[in-house]
Amino acid sequence: MSSIQLIAITGGIGAGKSVVQAVLRNAGYSVYDCDSRAKQLMTESAAIRQALTERFGCDIYSADGTLNRQLLSSKIFNDPAALAFVNNVVHPAVREDIACWAKQQERMPAFVETAILKEGGMEHMMTQVWNVTAPQQVRIERVMRRNGASRQQVAERINNQHDYSSGSLPVHSIVNDGTTPILPQVMQLLEQFS
Repeated sequence: MSSIQLIAITGGIGAGKSVVQAVLRNAGYSVYDCDSRAKQLMTESAAIRQALTERFGCDIYSADGTLNRQLLSSKIFNDPAALAFVNNVVHPAVREDIACWAKQQERMPAFVETAILKEGGMEHMMTQVWNVTAPQQVRIERVMRRNGASRQQVAERINNQHDYSSGSLPVHSIVNDGTTPILPQVMQLLEQFS
């Protein structure tokens, strides 16, 4: 295996990170989906389970062992200290999981999809960033269709997210506006590794 090269795929909600992820997977590249793995780790990890149970009570997990996400969301929604606690428990576990996953990858580069690259403390693990962008109106429409959320709910989520910018990592933009083809943009970025 060559040296580990991780590229972050980032962008706000509705920008189209999952489309870029699908293109990369179809091209034979490995992609670590931070959101999905964090959800799995919150159910599978004994350390996370113990920390969340101690902080929020036994009912934070259902009888079948799955995390009661709705209850957890209600507990952290307007409580910055509770949200910080959850992040301080989950983010290190995700970083450790990424490091283990990366060592198992035979083809480089490998990709890490995350909306919270800096907030999750993952920036130092990456060699570059692919920032997926789309106009706000396009993003709102996508999320409304996907999640059944109202325009106002989606706009609030977008406004609460921070755009990625970095002084230390190379950042490449991928435009996913519904008109500009994604495949040529991704293939052009991949040419640097051939």
